Amino acid sequence: MARPSRKDDILKAALACFIEVGVDATTVEMIRDRSGASIGSLYHHFGNKERIIAALYLAGTAEYAALLEKGFAEAHSAEACIKLLVTSYIDWVVSNPDWARFILHSRGRVEASELGEQLREANRLHFERIQQALVGYREQQLFKVMPADCFASVVIGPTHDFARNWLAGRTRTQLSACRELLAQVAWDSVKA
Repeated sequence: MARPSRKDDILKAALACFIEVGVDATTVEMIRDRSGASIGSLYHHFGNKERIIAALYLAGTAEYAALLEKGFAEAHSAEACIKLLVTSYIDWVVSNPDWARFILHSRGRVEASELGEQLREANRLHFERIQQALVGYREQQLFKVMPADCFASVVIGPTHDFARNWLAGRTRTQLSACRELLAQVAWDSVKA
């Protein structure tokens, strides 16, 4: 297995700092100290704290998208694809709770940053890939008729809401314990 890159070390250190003292209170120096990177290396890879924030956000969403992509290669039914949208999300959040908390609270900041367009493009490609995976099933009329922009909220909305509450410590039930239930709820909500 390959050793993490200096860039990965910096992102990992940044996440730890953001979780420990908050995004606003974290300084570039704190990230440098925690990562062991030189200031030149940090600025070479990122340039400033806002770019570190955006890179960390984009890396997390890309990791989830890659997990989903791998799953689509193995999902061969409408039901499997819909359930995959939920289970992949849950699996990623459970495996990366600090990263997930960071992402949930940083979207607006990244959208407003100089890398906001990169985020919008990554999201566009992600949703396009989901649509491609589902298009054949739509053509077979295996889903309820609903506005396309409503479909994603119906599928992932309950899971996203429960995940946010779980990440905030507002649930007694573990998110992973609801994995199959939430996947079934998503499927029942959209199947024709």
